[in-house]
Amino acid sequence: MRNSDRGSSPHSRSPETEHGRSLPEDRTDTHRSRRTFLQGVSAVGAAALGLTSTVTGASDSFDQYYDDYGTVIDVVEAGADNTGSESITPVLDDLRADDTLLVFPEGRYYMDEQFRFTGFDNFGIVGENATLVPANYHEFDGPQYRLFRLGVSYSPGRRLRFEGFDIDQTAPDTGIRAIETYVSDRLEVRDIIVRGQHDSGTWGPGLFNITSTDGWGIVERFRAPGGGAWVNNTPNAGNRWRGPIGIEANQNKGTLTFRRCALGAFPNNGLYAAGGDGTIVVHGGHYKNSNGANIRVGGQGSEIRWPTVEIDDTRSDDRSQRGIRIENGRNIEIYGAAVENTSPKPTSHAISVMNTCESARIDNTRIRLEGSAVNHGIVCSPECGATTIVDTEITHETAGGYSLWIRNSDRTEQVLAENLTITGRAGDASGFRDGIRCERDNSRFSHVDVSQPGRDGVDRNAIVNMADDVTIYNSELRASQYPYVDLGADSLVRDSVLESTTNEEAVCLYDSAENPTFKKNELDGGIRNLGADGVTTWANTY
Repeated sequence: MRNSDRGSSPHSRSPETEHGRSLPEDRTDTHRSRRTFLQGVSAVGAAALGLTSTVTGASDSFDQYYDDYGTVIDVVEAGADNTGSESITPVLDDLRADDTLLVFPEGRYYMDEQFRFTGFDNFGIVGENATLVPANYHEFDGPQYRLFRLGVSYSPGRRLRFEGFDIDQTAPDTGIRAIETYVSDRLEVRDIIVRGQHDSGTWGPGLFNITSTDGWGIVERFRAPGGGAWVNNTPNAGNRWRGPIGIEANQNKGTLTFRRCALGAFPNNGLYAAGGDGTIVVHGGHYKNSNGANIRVGGQGSEIRWPTVEIDDTRSDDRSQRGIRIENGRNIEIYGAAVENTSPKPTSHAISVMNTCESARIDNTRIRLEGSAVNHGIVCSPECGATTIVDTEITHETAGGYSLWIRNSDRTEQVLAENLTITGRAGDASGFRDGIRCERDNSRFSHVDVSQPGRDGVDRNAIVNMADDVTIYNSELRASQYPYVDLGADSLVRDSVLESTTNEEAVCLYDSAENPTFKKNELDGGIRNLGADGVTTWANTY
């Protein structure tokens, strides 16, 4: 044990925000070396998950942190075995103390029971090329749930740091939660990689929550690319539903950021952070093939920025692999996301705006759907609030489905689509043959470009409107059947180009349509009226 020389380190403090708190992303990397994180992982597979052969952010000696703690302990000097032969948990229990940093030098550290520390004021655990090796499910002593339990909901820690560990779960039945935290003021978790599949059926690799409304945390480069096995394929069969979650944060009250994380296929959601009242920020990262949803977020003012979501494999137990799901909150924004699903199961929507989402914005997002199943792009659920979709592209090439589905609702908050481009050759399986299906009153479409040529000669429509008071402005609609179909009331189409690629009419009005208006449009093939009342046309060309 040695005490840090407080005040002597030239790089002991981080820059501070205007609120006087250091931000993790503001720390300089001047004194940090690069460390290898991909031993035993193919470069191709690592690149696909957004991993590189080296990662900056971990240091050969965490001396830049020493002045943050009254006591710094080298756990090997204190008696912990770093050969992987003996459990280190009893040693950690003896070293547990407040205002303490535990440093793990390079080596392998075997754990066969949980380390628990709650109610602390300031505590840290950091590794220097250190590998944690959990016992298998059958030999783990006590609760078979976690390696580290740091804070609990009723007795959280105040400030916590946990950084720089490989978790070796490559041996059979060694999947276990690496870390679970409840922290009130500041949480910093970085550079954690879980190797191997989580195959024991216990709780997933990470759980993180901020318990105070003014607390904040960052989880950066937390990676579990091997995913998790369905519980019925594990020794814990019958004791849980589905299986592990990749990363969970469902009791968050503060601001919690997940930055450049990566998750493989988990059976019960990938990143699941939808249950708290705080703010969740997802920044970058790669999320792949999870059942349920790959990114599932709620909260107030939460943001999902620049993630890559990829679904290219479906296991026999998978039922729905949604890309991004937002719910339980308001002012949730998706910006710069890339969602690609080439192995869709039914209801594996690219983006789901759920009933409990009071307001949302989808901006600068790219979606690609392919495959032999019916699937939809963006789905606005019946009870969701105001939703704005801007500067977004959807390429839709499944057997059928709607690129944008605005579902029937009694709510009147506006759904606005602006600068939306929809392309691709989709089919008409199960009758889902519209590029945009609008069933909600007061929806608006501005500068929308929809092209629906249809797969193998099938009939596709660009926009089908079943709602009232819907406006289409300055848009281009092309389809193998009808560019625009109206069954609603008081719709307006103006300054737009509508063209059928198979010489059908530009517009089809059903007898339920009332008072549709068409102004200053190019209507190739004219209007087919099947009994609509109150049709107004003005200054159109045919």
